Amino acid sequence: MASALQNAAVSLQSKIPPSARLPTNFTSPKPLNLSFSATFPSLNLSTTTTLRLRGGSALGTKMSAAAAGSYAAALADVAKSNNTLDATSSDMGKVDKLFSDTAVYDFFANPTVDTEKKRQMVDEFAKSSPLQPHTVNFVNILIDAKRIDLVKDIVKEFEMVYNSLTDTELAVVSSVVPLESQHLAQIAKQVQKLTGAKNVRVKPVIDPSLVAGFTVRYGNSGSKLIDMSVKKQLEEIAAQLDLSDIELAA
Repeated sequence: MASALQNAAVSLQSKIPPSARLPTNFTSPKPLNLSFSATFPSLNLSTTTTLRLRGGSALGTKMSAAAAGSYAAALADVAKSNNTLDATSSDMGKVDKLFSDTAVYDFFANPTVDTEKKRQMVDEFAKSSPLQPHTVNFVNILIDAKRIDLVKDIVKEFEMVYNSLTDTELAVVSSVVPLESQHLAQIAKQVQKLTGAKNVRVKPVIDPSLVAGFTVRYGNSGSKLIDMSVKKQLEEIAAQLDLSDIELAA
């Protein structure tokens, strides 16, 4: 799947002319009034609220987070109503990967690019990396509302809503090299014992700074940590030896 996503992103990127990408000094205009498809009836954001999201202040940040949460909740409602929560969660992972490509993101964020061209790109991606019809519709809603800038935050918010609805604990497992599937399964089982969650979803992350071993973050916003890394062991040894005053000869 990862290979298919990468190929899809590369394919889309190759179709994006340089002129359609955002210049580095570009400042996006204020978004227009939102008009939503009947598919997402629970999403109610006023024009006034939307226009204040770009303030750049703490208030603007909070309101952007609130908007992302509203979009995520609306998508979750639709997915729950048609019994596709798991499939939609998978879709959001694909969407997140797609928009992580800078060239692709710039294309969709560029206001000078025709909306219909953006929709065509979404359709093309959905064909190469299948998405639920309501997920495609949802991305098109973001395009029409000029809110594609929220896509990464929406993915994060949807993940939290999904975890809550399905009693799923997210365990972020960081390691220097990819861990074997059986090891990840063992970690998931241990986290399940610690939390009592019905389900545990493991998210592998590569972190070269750990030297060797792994860490596991889980709980509310990753507040709990299991650290089995060599990096931690080295730090503990250094602290015990207290070698800070020793200068090595050149």
